[in-house]
Amino acid sequence: MTISRRSALAIVAAAPILTPARAAVAAGPGESAQGTEVEAAVDNLTKALLAADGTALDALTLDGLSYGHSSGVVQDKAAFIEALTSGRSKFPSITLSDRSTSVIGDDAIVRHVFTGETVAGGKTSPVHIGVLQVWHRDGGRWRLMARQAFKL
Repeated sequence: MTISRRSALAIVAAAPILTPARAAVAAGPGESAQGTEVEAAVDNLTKALLAADGTALDALTLDGLSYGHSSGVVQDKAAFIEALTSGRSKFPSITLSDRSTSVIGDDAIVRHVFTGETVAGGKTSPVHIGVLQVWHRDGGRWRLMARQAFKL
């Protein structure tokens, strides 16, 4: 499918005015229920991050996961899970705000602001970043395919 520059610019121009509620409506009939399922998966991922629950993290992510940090570091699934379950990195608190979800067939795009704390190397640091997640419906459940964080 080819998208013209004019169409792409129209999409980019409209993106800031799409609130989460409008984004679900914009996805089409039946998509808002799927959006709710994706939001539940995002919440479950957040709980798994807080608990450093390797089993849950494994179940919520695809084998080909690309997990990008705001520092520029990109991890595969094994490195992402190992960093959390080993205790090298942990999150004492996480709050997600300014959330939006757009479901396109078996894929979903989720954006939010991630605020909290991280502990790495014994040092606690505040976190306030933007996040883009790409989810894929795999065998009837939503699993994280890609995540990229960026500095705000």
